[in-house]
Amino acid sequence: MEKKLDPITLEVMRNALQSVAEEMGGTLIRTALSPNIKDRRDCSTGIYTRDGELVAQAEHIPLHLGLMPTVIKEVLKIYSRDELEPGDAIIINDPYISGSHLPDVCIFTPVFCSGELIAIVANLAHHVDVGGMSSGSMPVSSTEIFHEGIRIPPIKIRKRYEIEQEIVKLLENNVRTSFELRGDLEAQLASANVGERRLNELADKYGVNFLQKAMEEIINYSERRMKAKIAEFGQGQYSFTDYLERSFNEEDLIPIKVKIQINHDNIEVDFTGTSEQTDISLNSTRAVTLASVYYAIKSITDPEVPPNAGAFRPINVITPSGTVVNPEFPSPVSNANINTSQRIADVILGALAQARPEKAIAACAGTMGLLTLGGIDPRSNKYYSYVETYGGGMGAVKGNDGMDGVHTNMTNTRNTPTEVIEISYPLLVEGYGLLPDTEGPGEYRGGMGLYRRIKIMDHEANITLSNERGITKAWGLLDGKPGAHSKNLLISPDGKTERLPTMITTKVASDYIIDYQTPGAGGYGNALSRNPEKVLRDVREGLISIERAHSEYKVVIDLDKMEIDYDKTKELREKH
Repeated sequence: MEKKLDPITLEVMRNALQSVAEEMGGTLIRTALSPNIKDRRDCSTGIYTRDGELVAQAEHIPLHLGLMPTVIKEVLKIYSRDELEPGDAIIINDPYISGSHLPDVCIFTPVFCSGELIAIVANLAHHVDVGGMSSGSMPVSSTEIFHEGIRIPPIKIRKRYEIEQEIVKLLENNVRTSFELRGDLEAQLASANVGERRLNELADKYGVNFLQKAMEEIINYSERRMKAKIAEFGQGQYSFTDYLERSFNEEDLIPIKVKIQINHDNIEVDFTGTSEQTDISLNSTRAVTLASVYYAIKSITDPEVPPNAGAFRPINVITPSGTVVNPEFPSPVSNANINTSQRIADVILGALAQARPEKAIAACAGTMGLLTLGGIDPRSNKYYSYVETYGGGMGAVKGNDGMDGVHTNMTNTRNTPTEVIEISYPLLVEGYGLLPDTEGPGEYRGGMGLYRRIKIMDHEANITLSNERGITKAWGLLDGKPGAHSKNLLISPDGKTERLPTMITTKVASDYIIDYQTPGAGGYGNALSRNPEKVLRDVREGLISIERAHSEYKVVIDLDKMEIDYDKTKELREKH
């Protein structure tokens, strides 16, 4: 007799599948070799139906999680279900198939029970190098995809549980850090093994038919819930435009435009009018664009809806071909993940803020803040590749300040501890902390940017800096002010400071210091309405100066007593 899928059982199965995805992620992180995965956790895991529909995912990187369904469906067009066997694992990183950039390598594994394909598990991990013209494989100066590294089409890297060593050797021969590549690939396969084992345990416990029915019902539940939340908006049309930077010249700004039409229970997102594709690596594949749209809409409608294929069904996205949100082959794409995805999320959130300002968030830093360093480690005479994305300010919301120095929107990685950097690479961290006076003032202030100063030790390094908001700013909401600009500084051994472009791939000599500064975020509401005690707290904690408290918030603080002069504050605010 078939079991009935009541609400309680549905929730039990949803959490069971979620737990499998989380355990897959934990396995990948614990067994990985590179600091980028084992320390920063730049990876994601998910579970799919046998038809490639997303069912459950771990709470990892929003960008990865949003684009992985595109990967699975495209792979299934190349490998039919009849061509898959137990123990197979398919590897892919081609952006024009998988949707991400080349360092994001996906492992796709079919799950069989008693000879029947019942599901698919997948993981995606950011490898620290996949070849190309610069260390880290994300050059901003690339003009075509071939400059960015080795492209891997969907191929079986494992057949019936036997790893295809010739394929691994081919990949190792085309990257700078082959030892980390192999270690991280083996960690990805280990993660897939865990997912396969746990899903078979669920199938043995509940039966294959019931497990597949539960997967379908979980997806349908998310669709119903998302439609209900969209319906609460009411019908309306909203537009927003924001810009990417390619230089310090405002004439070089790259516009991303969106028009959102909210109907009864569905949303149409149209990017018509967005810039044509560029000759630098800021072109976002359609899969990356979809991931950014899905994230932003889900965030402002119902953040708690289970993230699976059903949550995205009511969303239709129009991405004109040949634009920066849907480029044509062989356009370079490596830095679209870093910056373009964030700006796409910004324009969606900016447009929907007009419909629901009480649920909206001011603009976050708007960049993942990429810094890569690579070269020959003088200690071992071997290649190294240090890859990290740095947090910035989080936008303020009604009732809460933005968080300081955190990853926001499309990324969710941790930082690399200073000790790990200095042990693993020929680098010295000379400073790391929050940047005072970089918040967007408001009744609820935006978050602070951060800085990291890294010294190159005893070698010449190849570097890529990919920052944003060097000439634009993260906007505020409802009279909230924007956050501060980012800065990339190069400090010579004799102390001279040079400001670098927000995006650059170049070489840096030994003993030079890179001072990388990320943007602050926008504020929410008028700064004159901010509680003076909160202003005083920020001054005491060194987050804002006394001068800024006076100029932006009109709060007068007695320097000797470090207390608020309420009479002068009231008088000053009344004048303004």
